[in-house]
Amino acid sequence: MNRIDEIQKEITASNDLPQFSSGDTVAVSYKIKEGNKERIQQFQGVVIQRRGSGATETFTVRKMSGNVGVERIFPISSPFIDSLKVMKSGSVRRARIFYFRERTGKSARIREKRRFSND
Repeated sequence: MNRIDEIQKEITASNDLPQFSSGDTVAVSYKIKEGNKERIQQFQGVVIQRRGSGATETFTVRKMSGNVGVERIFPISSPFIDSLKVMKSGSVRRARIFYFRERTGKSARIREKRRFSND
């Protein structure tokens, strides 16, 4: 088992993403190949879960497109993720916030994490 863990660490170390968790609002820049062309598409939304560990870890991002909720699952170790930017850090009490799917309007807001300063 130790050898498998070492190989997985090498794979995941190649993709240097910032620390984020469920409840955070992130913008994922994803490379899309169409024929022989390649472009980068932004997908901005709330992380509703992180699942798995090592090379098989994934995270799910949910956004509202008009009145329709759109969710997309990204593998953490994907070479197609160009960059990931944390826009807001959310304060939630659960690791998987599936209750967020049923929320609309003001109840669909997530409180922002408080940052303490030493002024």
